[in-house]
Amino acid sequence: MVLHGDTAGQKLVRKLLSGNEAVAQGAWAAGVRVAAGYPGTPGTEILEHFAAMPGVYAEWSPNEQVALNVAIGAAYAGSRSMAVMKQVGLNVAADALFYAAATGLAAGLVLVVADDPGMHSSQDEQDSRRYARFARVPCLEPSDSQTARDLVQVALAVSEQFDVPVMLRTTTRIAHAHSVVTFDEAPRREPRTELPSYQIDIAKYALAPAHARIRRGVVEERMARLADFADTFAGNVIEPGEAELGIVANGVAYQYAREILPRASFLKLGMTYPLPRRLVARFAAQVRRLLVIEEQDSFIEEELRLLGIACEGKSIFPLIGELSPAAVLESAVRAGLLPPTSRPTRAATQRLAPPLRPPALCPGCPHRGIFVITNKLKLVVNGDIGCYGLGLMPPLSAVHTCGCMGASIGVAHGVAKAGVQERNVAVIGDSTFFHSGIPALLNVAYNKSNTITIIMDNGTTAMTGHQPHSGTGRTLQQVTTSATPLEPLVRALGIEHVYTVDPYALPEVEQALNDCLALDEPAVIISQRGCALLPEARRRYLPLRVDAAQCVACGVCLRVGCPALFNSNEVCELNQRPRVAIDPLLCTGCEICAQVCPVGAILFREQLAAAPQDEPQR
Repeated sequence: MVLHGDTAGQKLVRKLLSGNEAVAQGAWAAGVRVAAGYPGTPGTEILEHFAAMPGVYAEWSPNEQVALNVAIGAAYAGSRSMAVMKQVGLNVAADALFYAAATGLAAGLVLVVADDPGMHSSQDEQDSRRYARFARVPCLEPSDSQTARDLVQVALAVSEQFDVPVMLRTTTRIAHAHSVVTFDEAPRREPRTELPSYQIDIAKYALAPAHARIRRGVVEERMARLADFADTFAGNVIEPGEAELGIVANGVAYQYAREILPRASFLKLGMTYPLPRRLVARFAAQVRRLLVIEEQDSFIEEELRLLGIACEGKSIFPLIGELSPAAVLESAVRAGLLPPTSRPTRAATQRLAPPLRPPALCPGCPHRGIFVITNKLKLVVNGDIGCYGLGLMPPLSAVHTCGCMGASIGVAHGVAKAGVQERNVAVIGDSTFFHSGIPALLNVAYNKSNTITIIMDNGTTAMTGHQPHSGTGRTLQQVTTSATPLEPLVRALGIEHVYTVDPYALPEVEQALNDCLALDEPAVIISQRGCALLPEARRRYLPLRVDAAQCVACGVCLRVGCPALFNSNEVCELNQRPRVAIDPLLCTGCEICAQVCPVGAILFREQLAAAPQDEPQR
C-alpha cells in the first residue's frame, strides 16, 4: 500500500497545507460524501475546510455522539463518511464508537480525533489511542501534512477491507503546522452517484444480546487479521542508521527525534494500534539499545513490553505535556545519549520575552455582566466549557468549578441536593447547552432542585471560532435553517420560571437573579447578547471615555476585568494612586464599567455625545 509519491502519467501538484487542511483534502480526495463533528481545538478547521469542497455534505452536530452516529448511518447506507472531534469529545462519542466497532459498516468510516498534548485548549490531557485499543479499532497517526492527507485515504481503505471504523489520531502540532503536500491534480475518488438500496441485515446491525455475542467473536477474529496486516502496512517503515541506538517513534515525536538524533536507526509507525509485532521484533534485533519516543502516554512502550521486547521510554522522555525539539534534546542529554555540549549556548537561546498576556474575557464580552452581578451577590458559580470559563481568572475570580461540557447544571443540582446553605448557580453557553445541557436541565426539572441556571446565549460557538449551532439559524455549509429558540425549549423541559435579560443591563440582571433566589424551585435566566467579536457587534462599537477630573482612582472598574481598562500616568491627589483610562482601540462601549463606577467618572454613550473631547488618554 503506497502512501504517497509520484505516479507515472499523472500531473502532481504541491501545496503548503496545515495538517487540518490536509485531512480535509484527503477525505475529499477519497470520496467521503458525509462528514459530521462538533468544533473543538485543535481539529475544528478540518470540517470548515471540508464543508467548502464540492459534492459533499458536512454538518456541525449538537454533540460528538450525534456526529459519530451520523457518520455511522452514512456508512451503513454505503457512503464513505468521516466524524471529527477533539480528544475530550471522544468521551461523549464512546458509546457510538463501541457499537460501530461491533457491527461493522457497509462503507469506509474514518474517525478523526485531534488530541491536545499540553492542554492548550482542554481540561485534560487524554491519549485517544487508549480508546482504539479499548474499542478494538485500528489507529493511524500522521507525522506531517503529507501523511495526514494520505492516511485518511488509507484509513477508509482499511475500514472497508476489515469492516471496521478506523481512528486517525492527530495532535496539536500535526493539526496546525504547515508542510508541503504532493498529490494528483485531479484527485477526487468520485462516490457513486446512485447508491444501492439500503441493505437490511438485522443480525449484523441490530445489537440485541444474541446478535452482540456473535459479533463479539467477529471483533476478536478481525483484530487477529489486523495484527497480521500491521506487519505489511506501508506506513510502518524501518529507516536504517547506526546500530547502537534504535528509536520507535510516531507522529510529531518522530520529527523531533529525527532532528535531535539523526544518526539513530528508526522504526516510524503510521499504525500504532495494532502494532506490527514481527516488524518491531525484527527492528529490536538490529539495534543494541531501543527507545520509544512518543507524546503523552507510554502507549507504544507498554505494547512493546507486552511483547517481551526490552525498551526505554518514559523513564527518559516526558510523560506530561507536549514534546518539543528542546524537550527531546534535554532528555537525551540527561540520559547520556548526547554530550552536554549538544545543548545550545545561552546566547543562542536568549530571546526577547513576550509580555505576559493572561487569558481574559474580551472587551465587551457579554458574559462579564453576569459575573459582575454573581460576584456582587456572593454566589457560588458552577462553570462549564466555553469562553465564560475565563470568568475564573482574576480579577473577576467568579467561576468556582469547571469540569466538562454540560457539567455545570448537574453539579449545581448535586450541590443543591446535598443541602448546603450557599446558593449555587450554573452557567452554560448556548452551544454547550444544545450539546449536553438539555438532559441536565431536564433532570433539574424532573428531580426538583432550586438550581438557578444561566444560559449565556451569545449567538455562536465563540471559543472555537464562531461556528454556527442549532440556535443560530444557519448550518456549517451556510444553509438557512430553523433556529431553536431557547425560552420555549427551556419551558418545554418543565422549567416554569424563565427570565431573558440583556447582560449589559446590570440592574436587569441583578433583579432577575434576586427573583430566582427568592424561589425554592428551578429557574433559568437566559442572558442574550451577541459575542462582541461578531461582525454585526463590531459595527456598533463606540469607545467610552474617563472624565479624569471625576476619577478618584478607587479601582472598582478594574475589578470587571476588561482589557480596555488600564492605569494611566495621571495620579489622583486624594490617594496618590493612578487614575483609570480606557484604550479606545480595545473598548467596545458595552458600558459595564460605567455602570459600576461609583462616582460617575466613566461617561455613558449619551454623555459622550454632549461632552467636549479631551486630550487622548495615555
